[in-house]
Amino acid sequence: MNKENTVKLFEQKQVRSFWDEEQGKWYFSVVDVIEILTESPRARKYWNALKTKLKAEGSELSQTLGQLKMQAEDGKMRETDVADTETLLRIIQSIPSPKAEPFKQWLAKVGYERMQEIADPEQSLDRARENWQKLGRSEKWIQQRMSGQETRNKLTGYWKQTA
Repeated sequence: MNKENTVKLFEQKQVRSFWDEEQGKWYFSVVDVIEILTESPRARKYWNALKTKLKAEGSELSQTLGQLKMQAEDGKMRETDVADTETLLRIIQSIPSPKAEPFKQWLAKVGYERMQEIADPEQSLDRARENWQKLGRSEKWIQQRMSGQETRNKLTGYWKQTA
């Protein structure tokens, strides 16, 4: 497993993280995120209590967690619980914190938009176009990108039929 250890900053505080090239995912130290969101001086204890509570509620969250050695404050490499982005967002939903509230609101908005797109798939195309425009992409670039995606979809569909 290829890993690139890095440190991310959130509100000037460190969040230990690494990129797993093999899986194509970022993983983050759960304790670091909990410390930031709860401002608890005992983030590990908070996390252990939260894990116990979630398990008692029937959450399958523990099955999606991992442990990796990451550099601790004392400079030594110690095992710590890590979560990918999706799992981390699920954990954040379980934390009663004003700092977690913006994440929760964003998740609710994204979930609602996704439900709208399932009911009316054209909305996802409109949203993609709008996001590319916000990124400063030209109309020509957007049209080429959308046409290229359509061509790829047709080609992979053909391959599936002939396989």
